Amino acid sequence: MNNNQITNPKVEVAKGKKLNDKDYMTGLLSELKALEKNYTVALTEASNESLYSLYKKMFDEIASLQRQTYELMFRYGWYPMQQAEENKVSQKLSMLRDEFNELS
Repeated sequence: MNNNQITNPKVEVAKGKKLNDKDYMTGLLSELKALEKNYTVALTEASNESLYSLYKKMFDEIASLQRQTYELMFRYGWYPMQQAEENKVSQKLSMLRDEFNELS
């Protein structure tokens, strides 16, 4: 295992042509991410406050489901992450601070 990788022990699933739990979860996560993006567009284009409130409520539900799905996949070891190098984090933070200061 890569030392920079952050993961949990992988829960093994059946191999073969049939879909397994990981396949279903991966598909679900992908669809939830797409829905989140689409609701973001809908929120920015809502024509009135009532419609905006409805879209916002639905967006929050989808975002929560997406996060829960991601956390479950991470817990099962199906969604590993790479640990960022400290210097890259510092560089990004510095860049974002500079950009923010330019806005002021």
